[in-house]
Amino acid sequence: MNTLTREQQLDALLDKQAIHELVMAYCNAADRHDQDKMRALYHEDAIDEHGHFAKGPAMEFIDKLPQIQAPMAILHHNVTTVNLKLDGDKAEGEVYIIAFHQVRTPATDDAPESLLDVLIGGRYFDKYEKRDGVWKFSHRSIVADWCYPAAPSKVDLQHPFLHGAHIGKPGAEDPSYGFFSLLQRGQR
Repeated sequence: MNTLTREQQLDALLDKQAIHELVMAYCNAADRHDQDKMRALYHEDAIDEHGHFAKGPAMEFIDKLPQIQAPMAILHHNVTTVNLKLDGDKAEGEVYIIAFHQVRTPATDDAPESLLDVLIGGRYFDKYEKRDGVWKFSHRSIVADWCYPAAPSKVDLQHPFLHGAHIGKPGAEDPSYGFFSLLQRGQR
């Protein structure tokens, strides 16, 4: 039996919605290589554990993102299942993710530059805190459940199904920045 008042239930629903929007903003910031937006999603003292890329202060991870993302021609994060539990101004989340990466491999003496695909299924173990009325990440840890690599890349941006469609790009050249007036770069 639920012992929460209607007002408490509505507050909880609003908090969960704010956290869900935070998670979605993270995906957008990652896919668009928008480090300003990414930085705004974490508390200044937050921790990020992102495999071999980073384990420590989130701001140090974000500082490394331009270098980490440089070889990534395509990033595409998709959130599926979201489990959230609130406790006042703290919350935890287990967020299921399927993330596609198309990565440029550098040319060598033996081979030209090439593209490979890496599709990862995993989860984010998140801790969130609401400070000054705003939910942000306080700790994020990535968990890999599976990985499906393909080399060479199987992506075909010239496929007839895509003719006439806008083609997404990392960074400010993405067509979303010319289309939207409310969803802008660097903004949550």
